[in-house]
Amino acid sequence: MSFPAERPRRLRRTERLRSMVRETSVSPANLIYPLFVMPGQGGRKEISSLPGCFHLTPDEAAREAREVESLGIAGVILFGLPRAKDPLGSEGYADDGVVQEAVRRIRAECKELLVMTDVCLCEYTSHGHCGVIDGGEVKNDPTLDLLASMALSHAKAGAHVVAPSDM
Repeated sequence: MSFPAERPRRLRRTERLRSMVRETSVSPANLIYPLFVMPGQGGRKEISSLPGCFHLTPDEAAREAREVESLGIAGVILFGLPRAKDPLGSEGYADDGVVQEAVRRIRAECKELLVMTDVCLCEYTSHGHCGVIDGGEVKNDPTLDLLASMALSHAKAGAHVVAPSDM
């Protein structure tokens, strides 16, 4: 008797089964490109902890997004760096916030590119925590209200996907 004794074929019977169990392939259409957005105009500033990555002003982020789209990459995700920080991270959900501005500019220039946004308060708060601090503790309910405001402001600016990452 030769090896194997049995040759199961049930996973090859239909195209749906075959596609479900076949090897994974990765192409640009499966990738999301991160963009780190800062206030201003015409600016690119290298991020020392991420060599080759830059903080970009919204106009530069739109320019980079056009290149990303031309490469066939599916989308971008935006991470914001505010003008100023405060205890409630108010620039994160401001209509004129840097991420909101970048979303609008990218959507105006890139018709097929998916635009996603990071919904998190830590970069926007003066204390660096991902939420409202009261009495030395993060308060969940008021934090959820602010995160909802942030997600809504990103959606109103035109984001296709809002990605909560707040911890």
